[in-house]
Amino acid sequence: MDSLFSSEPDQNNAQNEKYEARSERTVTADSSAYFGSQYPESIGATALSIALIGPSEERRGAAMRAMAGSAGNEVREFSSYPASLDEVPKMLDQHFDVVILDLDADPEYALELVESICATGPVTVMVYSEKSDPDLLLRCMRAGAREFLTIPLDGNIVAEALVRAAARRPVVKTTKKSAGRLLTFIGAKGGAGATTIACNFAVALAQDPNQKTLLVDLDLPLGDAALNLGIAAEYSTINALQSTNRLDASFLSQLLVKHSSGVSVLAAPGKFIPYEASDEAIDRLFEVARQDFDNVVVDWGSRLDFSGTAVLKESTTIYLVTQAGIPELRNSNRLIQQFFQGSSPRLEIVINRYEPRSLGVAEEHITKALTRPAQWKIPNDYPSVRKMQINATPLALADTPIARLIKQMAKAATGQSEVQAKKKGFSLFG
Repeated sequence: MDSLFSSEPDQNNAQNEKYEARSERTVTADSSAYFGSQYPESIGATALSIALIGPSEERRGAAMRAMAGSAGNEVREFSSYPASLDEVPKMLDQHFDVVILDLDADPEYALELVESICATGPVTVMVYSEKSDPDLLLRCMRAGAREFLTIPLDGNIVAEALVRAAARRPVVKTTKKSAGRLLTFIGAKGGAGATTIACNFAVALAQDPNQKTLLVDLDLPLGDAALNLGIAAEYSTINALQSTNRLDASFLSQLLVKHSSGVSVLAAPGKFIPYEASDEAIDRLFEVARQDFDNVVVDWGSRLDFSGTAVLKESTTIYLVTQAGIPELRNSNRLIQQFFQGSSPRLEIVINRYEPRSLGVAEEHITKALTRPAQWKIPNDYPSVRKMQINATPLALADTPIARLIKQMAKAATGQSEVQAKKKGFSLFG
């Protein structure tokens, strides 16, 4: 039997073929033998979508026979465990109501699967085993399993468990959450101020209680987003990139540190750790992050070795942070020519430390160098920035020209105009 799960290294084409070649069997036998009048007709009337996962063909066959009397349920058999926890979301994309899992082939890994599946969505997980071990039963329940079935499986007991699963199923299935916004800040040159603006932009976004915001420091290995915010992180972006085989929303949450403003931060390491991340690892990190956060802000720094990742291709907006000096404008021009011509992600240019009265370059020459007008001009306010750096107090939480402009950027990124913001705060008695 073909298996949904493969133990071979991940290859996109091969993986897609394996997913398409899954084996399925639909059980449609008469249910009257197991579903008696003690259960409401409405519960047994709607079919369940069931995934049966078991490396042992003999035990899997016994489970299939025990479900033979279930009313019209669709059962798909999978002849192996997933090669890694990363594949669990792909399985659950098929919207199974119930997952029935063989414990005995590899109990420890099976328990990890139970916990991962239960953390992903509203699916009922059942396990079956030849061992009636109370300790194992307790561990399964703690992992999230709702039913512990003992071999030999009794058809009546299995049928009752499926009725309970049907009763727990939501009346309307939840729709899959759309991926969060990816908002990337790139510095035209080291010292242009991309980190300062990215940090304060993320803090401004986090002021909306209805949206979750994550700041990822990808300026490895020397990024200082955490330092800008005055927080100390136990784990780093490198920990996430080194663990993509087990990276999911639950694991990622353990690597984050929460700032008092409400923004979650995946920091760069506090020590110098030479590390070369693969494009695949970076893509996986942001795939997971965007599943759980409405806004994912990326401090890219001024490096170019991640240009082949999905970060550039899938960013909702890319903010190119530059200054009005000759070196910064020259670098900006080269970056725009190389990466942002044609059908590229939306590019917005941010001129930092902008002082119109003391510019060494005329406005028309700035626009010509950038090949387009700058959308944002952050005023030069060295005292406020210096105070932030010393006290680790975000600029976005103050009432300064810089703070007001960064808040405008955040509102624009989420599609909220100034007019909308004012209407939202309008009161008849205000």
